[in-house]
Amino acid sequence: MNILIFGDSIAWGAYDPEQGGWATRLRNYFEAQDKDIDVYNLGVSGNTIADLLSRIEVEAKAREPNLIIFAIGINDAQFIHSTNGLRVSLDEFQQNLAKLLSLANNFTEKIVFVGLTAVDESKTTPCPWKPDKSYFNENIKRLDNAIEKFCESNKLKFISMDSVVGNDDLIDGLHPNTKGHAKIFNRMRSEVESIL
Repeated sequence: MNILIFGDSIAWGAYDPEQGGWATRLRNYFEAQDKDIDVYNLGVSGNTIADLLSRIEVEAKAREPNLIIFAIGINDAQFIHSTNGLRVSLDEFQQNLAKLLSLANNFTEKIVFVGLTAVDESKTTPCPWKPDKSYFNENIKRLDNAIEKFCESNKLKFISMDSVVGNDDLIDGLHPNTKGHAKIFNRMRSEVESIL
């Protein structure tokens, strides 16, 4: 069985030097059990859903997924100070979710969306590494709700990250630290095992 995890820097595993992030922890977990389950981490730092739309077909075709997990959307929620607006409007975000599902359905019927993690706004307004951008929990929650409603209307599994990661689990206000990735992994492990 092939599990493909598409996402951003949080899925990719930024700032978990011990085990490479929650997706890699998931791969290691299944490998240790000697099950015929291959987990491919296809997270790319900085990706939005629009970025993912441009690469999903090629990457999914190469790996023939049985299960696709999408952990994407937090970069779509960025507030851009120079334009005084959101990086992606709610309407565009919803349209992109529909496009993403349409493409993913060409490969498998087993599709899961992971909810967005909250940020520590005292460290993300603005981001020290990108001073023109900020992350606000209000914007993140709006898109998180949109993903959840989208999953409900399309009968897809939605794995909420509400209360999974707190401010102490974030290294820079946005990205989980090693402890944060371990918490996300623990949530994901039980959810993924229930699907397989």
